[in-house]
Amino acid sequence: MKPSILSGLLAATCVLAGMPAHADTVFLSTQLRPIEEATVVRESILDGVPLAVKYVVEEPPQFAVRLEAERQAGIHTISLVGALHGELSPIAAKDGFVQLDELAAKLALAGMSKPVLDLGRLGKEHQQYIPWMQATYVMAANKQALAYLPEGADVNALTYDQLIAWGKRMQSETGQARIGFPAGPKGLMPRFFQGYFYPSFTGGVVRPFKSADAVKGWERFKELWSVVNPNSTNYNFMQEPLLADEVWVAWDHVARLKEAVSQQPDQYAIFPAPAGPRGRGFMPVIAGLAIPKGAPDQGDAVAVIEHLVKPQTQILTAQSVGFFPVVQATLPEDTDPGIKLLANAVEATQTAKDALISLLPVGLGDRGGEFNKVYMDTFQRIVLREEPIATVLDDSASALVKLMGETGAPCWAPDAVSTEACPVE
Repeated sequence: MKPSILSGLLAATCVLAGMPAHADTVFLSTQLRPIEEATVVRESILDGVPLAVKYVVEEPPQFAVRLEAERQAGIHTISLVGALHGELSPIAAKDGFVQLDELAAKLALAGMSKPVLDLGRLGKEHQQYIPWMQATYVMAANKQALAYLPEGADVNALTYDQLIAWGKRMQSETGQARIGFPAGPKGLMPRFFQGYFYPSFTGGVVRPFKSADAVKGWERFKELWSVVNPNSTNYNFMQEPLLADEVWVAWDHVARLKEAVSQQPDQYAIFPAPAGPRGRGFMPVIAGLAIPKGAPDQGDAVAVIEHLVKPQTQILTAQSVGFFPVVQATLPEDTDPGIKLLANAVEATQTAKDALISLLPVGLGDRGGEFNKVYMDTFQRIVLREEPIATVLDDSASALVKLMGETGAPCWAPDAVSTEACPVE
């Protein structure tokens, strides 16, 4: 980095933080940036912290640059950072964070989910960040559909085989395909394949892309799709077909189900996505809290983290900004019933005994769209065009190998760690 650029960034940091740095504990975040959300953080969520905290927001690209500028110059003004898992990972790779093993052990004893807490290690021996808040994807069902559940099935512990049987029974007895997916042009169907389907059937996302387990998984998904509403290829937000009574059972991001659930909370059951032979794959969108090495107020930063992950603060965060708890927290009775339903499903997902976390892709840069296209092209060819599964997987695997090689992206969970580009085995 050129000295003039570095000096400018550091000068901006000092002004933004209100030097001298020790006047306040500076909390820099890529999350909750809109002025309404940032105001809630400053005036409500951070209320009760026994110290002065200056909450500063930053766009993700500038976030990494600012931290690198401080690291190179050895002039530290930021004591605490909040960012998404993938935004924290490159900094941890440069050994840029204070180890938080003691705090992690304390939170584990307090009941924080081990799979979620372990994400904060970022593949390292020591804890790099503490989970802060999360969103994810869940299932929603019109309560009319519950009468058609297979005998012995529990929606909170559903399997893909049971979902298929459920769909077949609904179609047989109502004359309509009642399951829906957001497979439209702006839908989040790629995340279903990357975070739910592939992990559940293969235990990975990239490595086992064309494995025998993947072939079996696609065979099962073809059977599931036979009882999926064909309009799913036009659906972008599943709250709309749910409200229109076009589908009774749907999978989507919590934010894309919220309108239906909030409008008619008594009409819906919200629950985790199904499990496959390898577990209950799910994709958390995790924001974490970390302390940069050299932070001027490390003890105060720990105090802020402890405040932000307290159950009552986590509840307030959910109620105020719609990010859900990473700890066990019971929302009060006066919470928006829709938010409460979604939050309970998020907690049920992360605490499921067979939970298998699949992270958002890491290391692809601006080529994430190409990664999504591999999975959607595979779906369209196998399921919609009924092309031979093995042939399609071989073709798609070639495209995936090329993409991973050109980006150099190493594997992310649940795939086994790699030091170089994640291989397709």
